Amino acid sequence: MVFFDLISVDSNESDRWAVEDSFSTNKEEGPSVSSQDRTSSRRKGRAKVLAIAGAGALLLTGCSAEVQRGWLPNVERDTTNHTGMIQDLWVNSWITILAVGLLTWGLMLWCIIAYRRRKGDTGYPRQLSYNLPIEIFYTAVPLVLVLTFFTFSDQTEKTLNTKVDSELVVDIRAKQWAWDYNYSYKGQEKYDATVQARLTGKEGVRDTLPNLYLPVGKTVTLELNSRDVIHSFWVPAFLQKLDMIPGKTNYIYLTPQVEGDFDGKCAELCGEYHSEMLFNVKVVSEAEFEAKLATMQDGHLGEEYDRKPGEVNQVSAHAEGK
Repeated sequence: MVFFDLISVDSNESDRWAVEDSFSTNKEEGPSVSSQDRTSSRRKGRAKVLAIAGAGALLLTGCSAEVQRGWLPNVERDTTNHTGMIQDLWVNSWITILAVGLLTWGLMLWCIIAYRRRKGDTGYPRQLSYNLPIEIFYTAVPLVLVLTFFTFSDQTEKTLNTKVDSELVVDIRAKQWAWDYNYSYKGQEKYDATVQARLTGKEGVRDTLPNLYLPVGKTVTLELNSRDVIHSFWVPAFLQKLDMIPGKTNYIYLTPQVEGDFDGKCAELCGEYHSEMLFNVKVVSEAEFEAKLATMQDGHLGEEYDRKPGEVNQVSAHAEGK
C-alpha cells in the first residue's frame, strides 16, 4: 500500500511539474510572439500608408493637362475641328483598357490567394468541368468591348474622311527631301517651292524651315502627293498622319481653330536625308494669310516635276493579263 501510494504521489508530482514547465515555457514564449505580432502589424500599417500614398500620387498626376489629353502632342484640345474627337477616342479607350486590366489582374490575384493549397491539404480539390454563367460572362463582355471599340473608331474614321467643300485647297507634293505647296484660294493659284532643311545642331534652324500657311477658321483640303518615293505627311499637333504615295492622291480635311506655329515632318523613312525633311505649319489670320499668298509665285508646280511623270504606279498590260 505504501509502495503504491508513493508511486501515485510521484506520478502526481511529475504531472504537476510537467504542467508547470509547460506554463513557464508559454510565459517565456509569450513576449516573442507578441513582438512578432507587433512587427507584422507595423508592416501592414506601412503597406497601407504606401498604398494610399501611391493612389494619391496617381490621382494627383491625373489632374495635369498632359494626363488629361493622354500625353498626346496637341497642347490645345481643339487645335483643329477633329483633334477633340480623336483625343476623346484615345483617352476613353485607355481608361477602358486599364479598368479591364485592373479587374482581370485583381481576379487573378484573388484566385491565387483564395484557392491556394493550404497546409494539410491532400490530393486535388474538387474539379469542375464547366460553369455556364461564367463562360457566358467571359464571352459576352469581350464581345461588347470589341463592338464598342469598333463602333467609336469607325465613326471617328468616317468623320475624318468625309469630303467637305473647302475654302482652301493645298496640293502638297513631297520630294526628297522637301515640299512643294500649291495653293488654290478664292480663284487664286499660287505656289511655294521649298528646299531641304539643314540641321546644324545650332539654334535658329527652326526659323529657316519651309512654312505651310493656313488661315484660322477656314475649311482646308490637303491633297497629298509624292514626286518620287513614299513619304508621310505628319503634323503631330493635328493628330493626323497620312502616307504620300507616288501616283496616288490622299486627302486630309480639317479646319484649323488655333493660331500658332506647329512642327511638321515626314514620318516615313524616305532616304538619306529623311531626318531633314521638316517644315512649319503657321496658322494665321485670314488677312495675314492673304498677305503671304500675295508674295508667292503664280501658278502651280504639278506632276510635270515628278521623277517619272505619268509612269509611277501604272499597271502594265501584262500585269492585267491582257
